[in-house]
Amino acid sequence: MILEPEKIAKKLGVSFKNPALVRRALTHRSAESENNERLEFLGDSVLGFVIAERLYEKFTEADEGVLSRLRATLVNQTSLAELARKLNLGDYLVLGSGELKSGGYRRDSILSDALEAVIGALLIDQGMDACREWILKLFAEPIDGLSLRDWKKDPKTRLQELMQARGLELPIYNLKTVFGQPHDQSFCVECRVSLIPVSCEGVGSSRKKAEQQAAEKMLDLLAEKLGLKP
Repeated sequence: MILEPEKIAKKLGVSFKNPALVRRALTHRSAESENNERLEFLGDSVLGFVIAERLYEKFTEADEGVLSRLRATLVNQTSLAELARKLNLGDYLVLGSGELKSGGYRRDSILSDALEAVIGALLIDQGMDACREWILKLFAEPIDGLSLRDWKKDPKTRLQELMQARGLELPIYNLKTVFGQPHDQSFCVECRVSLIPVSCEGVGSSRKKAEQQAAEKMLDLLAEKLGLKP
């Protein structure tokens, strides 16, 4: 049974001044022209900023690369959809008949977009401080579970451990090209894993450095696309 969107506010712990914003945040483009796409765009930006700010404060010794990877483990389609399910957002989505019949209320992409749209609606309705407070409460457990211990390992080790933990084949590295003068060569290496059909390339002054860069790009991609972290 699909519930009235206005009823979700109490579950979210927020009293919206403008209830119409909640309905729009939960309205998919398949249902109406007045849908949640613009709110989702806004919420995505705010969410990224608030999480980045919190990670910056929490991990004072982490460099930009580590902070980016940590954020990617928290803000991605899979993790956002999981949070949306905990809030039962799927029960309140306004969907077109096609999406409703095909189970769109269970789809990760629709759920994650709806959660970001709710954040956008909250920003407009309550302002930045209330929005930040709600986001940090929602992400408190995932953020508390983060540790720099594993992130200090080199990218190849972390990628290998990620694959081993899931009982999958180890990453494959292929040397694609070597270019430059003999005394100043650069190596281009391709990294492939069985989880996704896309490869990542790394370039470095040695094959090892190129492999590390390729592994790091693959870790970022897996975090972004699948929500996986070592």
